[in-house]
Amino acid sequence: MEAFLLTYGVEWLNLLGRWLHLITGIAWIGASFYFVWLDNSIKPPAPGSELAGKGVSGELWAVHGGGFYNPQKYLIAPKELPQELHWFKWEAYATWLSGFALLFIVYYFNASAMMIDKSVADLSSWQAIGIGLGTLVVGWTVYDLLCRSPLGEREGLLGIVMYILIVAAAFALSKLLSGRAAYIHVGAMIGTMMVGNVLMVIIPGQRKLVEAMRAGRQPDAIHGRRAKQRSVHNNYFTLPVLFIMISNHYAMTYSHSYNWAVLAAIMAAGVLIRHFFNLKHKGRIAWGYPAAGMALLLAVAIAIAPRPAARPQAAANGAANDAGFARVQTIIAQRCVSCHSAQPTQPGFATAPAGVMLDTPALLRQHAAKVYQQAVQLKAMPIGNLTQITDEERAIIGAWYEAGAK
Repeated sequence: MEAFLLTYGVEWLNLLGRWLHLITGIAWIGASFYFVWLDNSIKPPAPGSELAGKGVSGELWAVHGGGFYNPQKYLIAPKELPQELHWFKWEAYATWLSGFALLFIVYYFNASAMMIDKSVADLSSWQAIGIGLGTLVVGWTVYDLLCRSPLGEREGLLGIVMYILIVAAAFALSKLLSGRAAYIHVGAMIGTMMVGNVLMVIIPGQRKLVEAMRAGRQPDAIHGRRAKQRSVHNNYFTLPVLFIMISNHYAMTYSHSYNWAVLAAIMAAGVLIRHFFNLKHKGRIAWGYPAAGMALLLAVAIAIAPRPAARPQAAANGAANDAGFARVQTIIAQRCVSCHSAQPTQPGFATAPAGVMLDTPALLRQHAAKVYQQAVQLKAMPIGNLTQITDEERAIIGAWYEAGAK
């Protein structure tokens, strides 16, 4: 009973953590998208105008919520520091902290089930957790050093190098962790880069601007340029990270034998689509970018489309006996019901994943299509193949479903 209550409590922490992560993520991404749009949309004031004389580099007019707004951006800083200055940082910090908490609740707390796939690498829980945490530290360190190096002055080349390094990380993780854990740690690595940009570059740069003004000195424009660079990077990181956040619902991506390549293509599509909107904010419409992004997504969908499951000849010839319902039910009871039941016995699960229960004949028939997709076509279940289901058993389930799941 105590073990069940602990697992049930973890389920609630999972729920509340995801909710908080979603709320703070919306706040952070919303602010980020807005300021990138603002930077790309403002127009310089007329030469010799009052605004130009005040040092305003751009402004625009907008209407929202029944009112008119006139945001202005100064080339470096206004002549006098305003009494009230709004900062945008806690949205980023809260998003990363809630996401890091979810890593522990969902993955590290139950690493044997959520992070390890013995068919990929025979790791201990602590080894898997160490790889996950190491990915975050190494990812940020390498990225920050590259930005501070001479390569950081060449934005296009830096972007290509970072994409290659992120794909390389995805490849390496796919050879060490389960597909789902590999994906989420690529996302956590990028998210750490993003919050590192805010914590280590953007906010410190803004503080130096404010300190210089309070001391009566002209602020150094380099701090603004560095902050702008990292802000733009965060903007391009966003769509790939958002995809990874939802990818755990789509086993067809992370369970594929080339899951790292699938992720690489989808991330590239996200960057292309985001670039279209960034250009659009500047008044340039370039439909080639979203078209290329959509073409990549279509190519991925076609490439990973499930194929008919191959069955050993013995199973195909003896389908009438081997694929009978009683045999299938026995396999499901041995390999799946420890998680997918009204009262799961697998440690770390208080309720059946996705609410799918398979512990009665009626429920097994009801969810036959899901069982076929996840266990036979995608081979994504059992998660990490914890229960060691065999290819022969998958073939028997496939033959039963294809025969009508009677």
